[in-house]
Amino acid sequence: MTTTVLAGSLSAAVPVIGSLGLAPGADCVVVPTAAAFTGATVATVRAAETLAPLGVRVEGLVVVNREDAGNDYVARRVGEADLVVLLDGAALHARAVWRDSSLGAALAGSRRLLAVGDVASLVLAVMVDPRGGAPTTGLGYRDGLVVATRAPGDQLARTRHLVGADATLAVLGEDGVVVGEDGRWRVAAGSVEVTRGASPAAL
Repeated sequence: MTTTVLAGSLSAAVPVIGSLGLAPGADCVVVPTAAAFTGATVATVRAAETLAPLGVRVEGLVVVNREDAGNDYVARRVGEADLVVLLDGAALHARAVWRDSSLGAALAGSRRLLAVGDVASLVLAVMVDPRGGAPTTGLGYRDGLVVATRAPGDQLARTRHLVGADATLAVLGEDGVVVGEDGRWRVAAGSVEVTRGASPAAL
């Protein structure tokens, strides 16, 4: 089974991950590409501290550029890990780094993937550009949902209009978490506003 967790924050995701049967001592890799401009190493250390209650073994894969994303070791570790964590940050930078790379292929095949913040939108087929709320092309690792993070009301209204009524949009609050299991999505925790066009909807 493929499990995908999309969360407004890493701290909100930890209890949800803990409820999904991840064994103590499980192999977890953290990919901080989106945090490249604010400090990927520091972000990885903080993530390891946040993940500590799960009792997992954490390895940081500090992938910040295209050369890193083509590293065979990085792709192999992502492919074999029990949990892959994609940290929040500059999602458009992460898209440029991961697209059409061996790391990207490994992420697409990951059996348990957690993506945080704006990066949660990136892993889907349709991504919401955090700069203005317009839909754009995501990496397509998962499908069946469009995700955005909290934004001003006028920006979210624009996003809903542009995404359209044919797509389900989930807006994650900082404590919001959705889980997809083999393509079937559900709200798992916190503040998640689900709409189709301007109308309320459910997962």
